Amino acid sequence: MKTSYYFISDIHFGLLNHEEEILRELEFVKFLYSIKDSAKELYLLGDLFDYWFEYKKVIQKGYFRTFTALNDLVINGTKIHYIIGNHDFMHRDFFEKEIGVKLYQTEIEKEIDGAKFFLGHGDGLVKNDYGYLLLKKIFRSKTAQTLYSLIHPNFGIKIASKTSRTSRDYTEKKDYGVGDGLFEFAKNKIDSGFDYVILGHTHKLQLKKYNNGVYANLGTWLEKPVYGIYENNKFDIKDWK
Repeated sequence: MKTSYYFISDIHFGLLNHEEEILRELEFVKFLYSIKDSAKELYLLGDLFDYWFEYKKVIQKGYFRTFTALNDLVINGTKIHYIIGNHDFMHRDFFEKEIGVKLYQTEIEKEIDGAKFFLGHGDGLVKNDYGYLLLKKIFRSKTAQTLYSLIHPNFGIKIASKTSRTSRDYTEKKDYGVGDGLFEFAKNKIDSGFDYVILGHTHKLQLKKYNNGVYANLGTWLEKPVYGIYENNKFDIKDWK
């Protein structure tokens, strides 16, 4: 019987050279197949790819092993939820129609075995990140995405890749002021009744208790391949290696 819930964030496929990417993808695929008999649900909390721009009839090449493994999990009875991040925001219908993965444009609230979860990537949740909030509105605009899709994929994906690198550098170097902005956000959510707040985005691996709740940041597989797991009414972060 499948009884466990898994959480992954910030793998950023497409960032490294081809040989390194193959090795990283093989590790991720091994992880996916390792949970096939226990995973009731899998949550991908954004930035699975370092960039993703899906044209109406075209997707970027590569990562067929990942697509196949995800689809195999779905066929095997695991529900997969994908909350898109700031790097992989331009999805159309490939994941839902071809793989069976449920896509979400923004954060979600879920009740899991009686516990209340707030789940998201984490981008745009820090109050003073005004510059990014403006860019997010532009990038998520259907008009802007339609205009961008008129660019030939060879050039469009190349531009998206370069822009993604700039965005990631900005995220990693951004000074949000004193304290942890996402933890402050999480505390407010816990105070409002959530038991768990699970995010990513900042690449800062954390697991903190606050009052009667828990805040977790799942870090990034660029530094350490970890995953969150909720089973037996307890959330934990584990090292895949």
